[in-house]
Amino acid sequence: MLENFEKLFENKISQLVKSVDPAHDILHFKRVVSNAKKLATTEQAEINVVVPAAWLHDFVIVPKDSPQRSKASRMSAEKAVEYLNEIQYPSEYYEQIFHAIEAHSFSAKIAPIGIEAQIVQDADRLDALGALGVARCFATAGLLKRAFYNPDDPFCKEREPDDQEFTVDHFYKKLLLLAGSMQTQAGRQEAQRRVDFMKIYLNELSREI
Repeated sequence: MLENFEKLFENKISQLVKSVDPAHDILHFKRVVSNAKKLATTEQAEINVVVPAAWLHDFVIVPKDSPQRSKASRMSAEKAVEYLNEIQYPSEYYEQIFHAIEAHSFSAKIAPIGIEAQIVQDADRLDALGALGVARCFATAGLLKRAFYNPDDPFCKEREPDDQEFTVDHFYKKLLLLAGSMQTQAGRQEAQRRVDFMKIYLNELSREI
């Protein structure tokens, strides 16, 4: 049953993200789903909640610099459940899926309750880390026309990070801190591995500039 629904999810998301930034293209969704499936297997979570929530976690995409950003996950949850109802996905999972989508967002500041919601949050945050995280960070910066780094203090050694102005500041404002926010043990381990790589990247960047 779930395999057939997944084909519908992928087709729907592919249509939604055609003209969206590369940090939130269909490959991002596929990676989040893959992460979520691995974590769900490890944590023995309800796959019928985890998979649709992972596919539909950004069902409504709001730009990073929009004043509506903090509401994006709730908007996504509402639209996702409407869509699930349209395709007749089993309704007994709607409440958990809604919460998992609403709570996945860093901006929403909602604590994920239950292992399924924790997994979806971890799966999405993992894609903000590591080599892919670096690529996605700079892709978003290009769209927002933000400078790569502050020329006077590139690595925030003597100032508070300002990721509204400088891309590298986002590492210190958010990305390097994500490993500590992971909800599952497997998520924490993988997040730390990816953060370690990002620190290597920053060290190399420091050498080059």
